[in-house]
Amino acid sequence: MVAGVALVPNWSAGAAVTDDPTVDAATKATFQKLADAVFTDRTQALVDDSPAGKHGSRHHRLASGFSGKVRLSGAQSREENSALTELRGRKAVLAKLGEKYSEARTGVTLDATQVKGRQAKVAVTETTTLTYRKIRGNEPKTTGFQAHHELTFKADDKGNWQLTGIRGTDDGVAVNQVRKPPVVPQPTARPSTKAPTAKPTTAKPTTKAPSPVPTTKAPSPVPTTKAPTTAPAPSTTAPAVVNDGNPPAAARSATTTNPPAAPKNFSASGYDYKAMADYAAKHWNNYNKDYPDFDGAGAGGDCTNFVSQALKAGGWKHVPGYVYDHTKWFGNSEIQSHSFIGVNEFSWFALSSQRVTGLANVYQMDVGDVLQMDFNRDGSKDHTMIVSYRSPQGVPYLSYHSTNTYNRSVASIIASYPNAYYYAYRT
Repeated sequence: MVAGVALVPNWSAGAAVTDDPTVDAATKATFQKLADAVFTDRTQALVDDSPAGKHGSRHHRLASGFSGKVRLSGAQSREENSALTELRGRKAVLAKLGEKYSEARTGVTLDATQVKGRQAKVAVTETTTLTYRKIRGNEPKTTGFQAHHELTFKADDKGNWQLTGIRGTDDGVAVNQVRKPPVVPQPTARPSTKAPTAKPTTAKPTTKAPSPVPTTKAPSPVPTTKAPTTAPAPSTTAPAVVNDGNPPAAARSATTTNPPAAPKNFSASGYDYKAMADYAAKHWNNYNKDYPDFDGAGAGGDCTNFVSQALKAGGWKHVPGYVYDHTKWFGNSEIQSHSFIGVNEFSWFALSSQRVTGLANVYQMDVGDVLQMDFNRDGSKDHTMIVSYRSPQGVPYLSYHSTNTYNRSVASIIASYPNAYYYAYRT
């Protein structure tokens, strides 16, 4: 939390600046405090402010308390007004779905500052925790996320810095973000019988190697007769992979509440679903050093890599082969198949190997099941998540990377992206 004007450092009032202004430690500290105020305001817009809520009144906007040498620009102030209005609308939607937050905590750290002339680029990390209000009684205690942002400040000829832009630098979706990918209007695009074409999102090209690995070390093909380094041999009981050269069609899942029951048999598959959930809880924000980290790698995020790790922890066995053969699946610290780390490639492997089956509705998911999203409805999926908890009332909660998030309800995700296509898989 921040206190506004009192946090702004002292300046020489009215002094003209002829040279490009410098950014000293005090100015950087105020950049950080203003960012903290902005994201705290956004988070608090989601918190229940009814008389039953902790505060009982609307949160006082902290960013409006900054003035003088470091403050919001007029345009950015209007942008924040719009964002807060949208987030309050999202809060109302969630309340109708039976979800509220009783309190929240947001903190921002400054990672780097680059100054060129009269413009400063400031990289920050936001860490937010929201406490679920006990409406149904079996909600998780909290949901949390960590997001990265780039803030743009511009200085006038007197050295006054104004925040003029905020850009999220993750590939994922945070609960207090208002940015939405463009949506393709109807008629909608259904999954094709051909491999989807490449696009610059979290999804990797299906017909080519996606190259999300660091550029200093490109993935090398592994002969199909030999398993990749340290990868276990495929299970002798694993179902055969159907490979006719085309990706299997994934049926879209409905997002309506109270769907027909689809109970999960937790013993039939032989997988340890609790181990999957435990892995997600441990590594949602504490990356496993036994695997590479693809966040910010330039070709997408770490979402599918994270989900594959959780599935592996629960008993999914390697299927060794060439990295670009989507009917193979393996991953360790040295090498990963594209199906282990790519969104569309994962879907191809999981469906063709019959390790997953489609669910008719996202609310039918249970612990260890997987949800994928196609943000702009072009037939190529963009994001992968895993269910880490399901309430007795039938609400799945998901964990994912890019943006690092733990126990976010499927209702919250749909409220943020009502126009996306969803693909739910029973594992």
